[in-house]
Amino acid sequence: MYLDVADLRTFYDLPLGRLLRSLVGTRIRALWPSAKGEALLGLGYAGPFLRPYMDEAARCVAAMPAQQGCVHWPRERANGAVLVEVNQLPFSDAVFDRAIIVHALDFSGDPAATLREAWRVLVPGGKLIVIVPNRSGLWSQSETSPFGYGRPYSKGQIQSLLKTCQFDVIAKEEALYLPPSRSKFILRSARTWEALGRALWPAFGGILVIEAEKRLHRGVQTENGKSMLRILRPVFVPEGVTTGMKPAGPGSARHPHVRRKPRSR
Repeated sequence: MYLDVADLRTFYDLPLGRLLRSLVGTRIRALWPSAKGEALLGLGYAGPFLRPYMDEAARCVAAMPAQQGCVHWPRERANGAVLVEVNQLPFSDAVFDRAIIVHALDFSGDPAATLREAWRVLVPGGKLIVIVPNRSGLWSQSETSPFGYGRPYSKGQIQSLLKTCQFDVIAKEEALYLPPSRSKFILRSARTWEALGRALWPAFGGILVIEAEKRLHRGVQTENGKSMLRILRPVFVPEGVTTGMKPAGPGSARHPHVRRKPRSR
């Protein structure tokens, strides 16, 4: 079940929300230093993380799920937000260079379908950043932030989901090592918590920030349904040659350009 868009907007206006926007945004910016001239899609409630790219990107679109609701975004400019069904995006194929998905997969009833739609609207080689609660972190166990309401993921689970949906994972980051608290002392020392957490307990960040790239080739499922294999089939088979056999070479009786002498009676 999605959170209401009004609650999400209110949270990111609070001191804790502004801090999270900064800490998570730092990890995103480290992965994507620039998006100059590119088209960006935000899916879920991604406006706070799209904002740093507004002045350099060719286009930023915040696609907000119908179950969540939609608000005008950004507040100070012409609206760039649209209400969507996350599993049936109202965009043509291959129109976005990059996408950020946050507060979406953890609430979606069919996260694989959501990712397949993201795959469809990305250009070949397009990049995606997925932000989800970390199952091993404290933030998924607390209702202090929106990351405590959806479905948390382990790093292996989100990587497996991305692979199934034809994305290749190229970077894995964690963020939010500070305790999930609104305490002013915790908020003032947030940068120290982040530095210590990344050095001492890197696997226990509150959220996972995963970057992946759109893969073009498709897998073929095996008969047992347990694995996906890339099966190569010949695009041309010479006449008379059974698939799986090597074509006959010149001079062979099976070569199509060599005539066999008729048998004497």
